[in-house]
Amino acid sequence: MTDAENSLLTVFDPLTVPLSDPQPLALPLLTLTDLRIAESQAAAALPEHTLMARAGHAAARWLLERIAADTSVTKAQQRAWLVAGPGNNGGDALVVATELHKAGIAVEVCMPVEVKPADARWALDAARAAGVSIDAAPPASLDGYGWLVDGMFGIGLARPLDGVFATLARQLSQRTKTRPTQGAVLALDVPSGLDSDTGAVIGGNGAAAVHATHTITFIGAKPGLFTAQGRDLCGRVTVAPIGLTAGINGGGAGQDATTAAPRAALQLSAPDLFGPFMPPRDFATNKGTFGSLAVVGGDTGMCGAPILAARAALFSGAGKVHVALLGEGAPPYDPPHPELMLHPIDTLPLDSMDALAVGCGMGHGERATRVLHDVLPLDVPKLFDADALNLIAKDPALAAEVTARGVQGDPCILTPHPLEAARLLGSAAASVQRDRLAAARALAARFASVVVLKGVGTIIAAPDGRLALNPTGNAALATGGTGDVLGGIIGALLAQHLPRFEAALAGVYLHGLAADTLTAQGQGPAGLTAGELAPMVRTLLNRMFYPATPA
Repeated sequence: MTDAENSLLTVFDPLTVPLSDPQPLALPLLTLTDLRIAESQAAAALPEHTLMARAGHAAARWLLERIAADTSVTKAQQRAWLVAGPGNNGGDALVVATELHKAGIAVEVCMPVEVKPADARWALDAARAAGVSIDAAPPASLDGYGWLVDGMFGIGLARPLDGVFATLARQLSQRTKTRPTQGAVLALDVPSGLDSDTGAVIGGNGAAAVHATHTITFIGAKPGLFTAQGRDLCGRVTVAPIGLTAGINGGGAGQDATTAAPRAALQLSAPDLFGPFMPPRDFATNKGTFGSLAVVGGDTGMCGAPILAARAALFSGAGKVHVALLGEGAPPYDPPHPELMLHPIDTLPLDSMDALAVGCGMGHGERATRVLHDVLPLDVPKLFDADALNLIAKDPALAAEVTARGVQGDPCILTPHPLEAARLLGSAAASVQRDRLAAARALAARFASVVVLKGVGTIIAAPDGRLALNPTGNAALATGGTGDVLGGIIGALLAQHLPRFEAALAGVYLHGLAADTLTAQGQGPAGLTAGELAPMVRTLLNRMFYPATPA
């Protein structure tokens, strides 16, 4: 097997995030359709059983490396238990079991229903010939095993887990819950029960799915591993391209084109997508070089949200940051950050700004609606968040104006959470969450706008069809004000003249990475406040894009 066939690429580890980007290059995310095309092309060009052999060998090598690294027990004391489903995922598990058995690891396979496809039958025959122990029933307890391997169902599953497989999924998940840091449960390709396209559990809430500590996924990364429930169920994700590297990360030199994985339209976001658009910080620059942002919002009694957004914009490199307040009784300035310029909205010429971030705390009154009608015609890049989105959702005239801006070549940025997205689409939040990618695409098309669909695996969609899924962020962001901070970060990048799509990519990525880094330092996920994110965003910006020149 060549190095390309056996290569492994760790994509993302949500448990250990360094003070840097976890993955510097964007990765294609392959849908079920993409994967079926790749498999079909490979099957026509390669000897039979090749892909299954490669997948099993890659997973076995991954396990053997971790078993060898565990000095708490000897290799002879290691015991691995694998469950094999009736399809090709079960065949992958049988290849893994055979390789572990040959390497001297005590292996037991549970196969409740005998595998059926030809490739899987080949793997079963090989396992039996090697002397692998195979039983139809699981053991009374899984406590005596080191590694547990889920090989029940892969990307082709179309119905909820039931019967013995649902029971086994719950047993595997229980190990993850009771021993979450010990690397106990490995899922092959995807955790059984997970939709690899959407990240939803097949069958919806209450249906069974495996909660793994690690997932090794074959050919390429899948979107469902990084959004919705997938982010929790997959644990640490590793890609094994198994030789189908053309079109993945620009690889594939020397590969036969018939074995090339297709270039995906959807990507896992990374700094190479937006880093080239960051403005240079030359000596001969000034505050005007980096733009003026106005944060518009703050009805009476709600000035905190726009000030929070404006502070984030300061830390994200905007040259000047204004706050245009709708309400009465606002403070004349922000004592912690007197650099911010606070104005009654009628006194600030918004058309002179380089970008606008509109909606934080602006309320739902008639004045807020008038402000939106006034700002939409302005020839200034605009982001709409929070209350602005709810007003757009309930006012057909505003919605039409937003769409018209995009059709005319001036797309807005919309940053809804799932409930706001549902209002904009006239649907329900549960529907949005069932297929987040489809919802983001629908919003981008309907409003001719760049859409940031917030949540686990935030999705950034452009009206021209570009689509990216963000890998950063964690539960530390589940607190009030973090959305305002995100709006301020993206607004600051717009003011610095990043294109809309790239400004959204960068803002979402840095916002999530700030939460990840602070959490890795022990300041989250519990109790991290929204205001703590902005200083870390500044640190990351400078470390990643503006490192100090050595003396």
